[in-house]
Amino acid sequence: VQLQACGGGLVQAGGSLRLSCAASGRTFGTYAMAWFRQAPGKEREFVAAIERGGALTNLADSVKGRFTISRDNVKNTVYLQMNSLKPEDTAVYYCAAGVRGIGIVQGRYDYWGQGTLVTVSS
Repeated sequence: VQLQACGGGLVQAGGSLRLSCAASGRTFGTYAMAWFRQAPGKEREFVAAIERGGALTNLADSVKGRFTISRDNVKNTVYLQMNSLKPEDTAVYYCAAGVRGIGIVQGRYDYWGQGTLVTVSS
C-alpha cells in the first residue's frame, strides 16, 4: 500500500490543522493506521493509532484532549485533527499502516508515508 500524507503547514499556537493520509489499493480496511511525528533533533514518536474498523483508538498522553484520529474506509483515508496546537507539536508527521493491529511501536507498522511538516509558532 502507498500512503500520501498532506495537510501540514504553519499555524499559530492555539490554532488547528487537519492532516490527511490517503492510501492506495483496495485493502485499506484491513490495516491499522497510525500517526507518528519527528521533531528536529529528536527521535520519531508515536502520536495516535486507530484500528481497522475505527472503533478503537489510542493517543499519546501529550496529545490527549487536543488531537483526534479518525478514518474513512470508503475514502481510504485516515485523519488527524489537531486542535490547541503548541510549539512543541512542531514536527514532521508521518502516517503508517500495519497488519498487526494498533500499537505505539514503529515496528508494528509495515508501510509509511513521506511525511508532512507542521510548524507551530508561538
